[in-house]
Amino acid sequence: MNLTGPDIRNLCLTALAFGICALLPLGDNGYWLGLGVTIAMFTTLATSWALFSGPTHYISLATAAFFGVGTYVTGLGFDSLPFWSLVGLAGLIGAVLAALVGLATLRLSGVYFVIFTLGLAELVRQVITWVQNNTGQKGLYVLTDLDEAGIYWWLLGLAAAVFLMGWLIGRSRLGFALRIIGDDETVAAHSGINTARAKVLLFMVPGAVAAMTGAILAPRYVYIEPSLAFAPILSFQVVIMALLGGASRLWGPLVGVIPFTFLLEAVSSNFPNQTTLVIGVAFLVIVYLLPNGFVGLLDKILHRINAREGA
Repeated sequence: MNLTGPDIRNLCLTALAFGICALLPLGDNGYWLGLGVTIAMFTTLATSWALFSGPTHYISLATAAFFGVGTYVTGLGFDSLPFWSLVGLAGLIGAVLAALVGLATLRLSGVYFVIFTLGLAELVRQVITWVQNNTGQKGLYVLTDLDEAGIYWWLLGLAAAVFLMGWLIGRSRLGFALRIIGDDETVAAHSGINTARAKVLLFMVPGAVAAMTGAILAPRYVYIEPSLAFAPILSFQVVIMALLGGASRLWGPLVGVIPFTFLLEAVSSNFPNQTTLVIGVAFLVIVYLLPNGFVGLLDKILHRINAREGA
């Protein structure tokens, strides 16, 4: 791969930004660090979600399913395996599960795919609940020496890996194929692109990343149970943040994650029962006012400015 001057500059600026963010635990270990963990979590989830849904336009609501699987990998294995190996194992299981789901569902489109992925988290939750009820175990305690700062650095490292992966995919044949699929899947198929394989391969990325994120965050919850690990609201939050920022650009989801995280924090602190209302209003704003997110709005403004200057 030949790197141009702008490529090197962007990589250096991104590395610098992550380096600055890594200093947060050194300056604060309370409220702002906790908020930083939340932002790092949603940045990782929303960016990996956009890697698949951005170019293909398939709306996946399976994030909570993969995330929950990851938390249970840590909950079941932290007594016998090193933490780093649990994160890797969670990623592997998430990728395999995503591949199986993709092979079964990515021939669906539109609302059918959305419904299936939404039901996946509920299906896994019900299975785990049934197993626990029959074994007499209601939940899992995750007691490790990993503190909030350690969790933040793990998530930040995973976010950096996701950004690097997205940058590489965007410049690969797979990324090119997926952009064609997003424009017209029928044309892509007639052009010789194996659309099913391309979609499954990319769907494995958010599956693995969400599972690894869940594995990293399990120690933060201390006690995990199906209703917490597989909360459907997580899937909706990730979709909103990615679409609000703009799923067409690699850095777009970050533009949605930061303001929406602060908004949710303010609402949950002052109006704890209105979080669902905020999510509903956010969906309406995206559909009617920001269909392409803040990034799309910015592109439209810049296009108008350039058109005026050209005239």
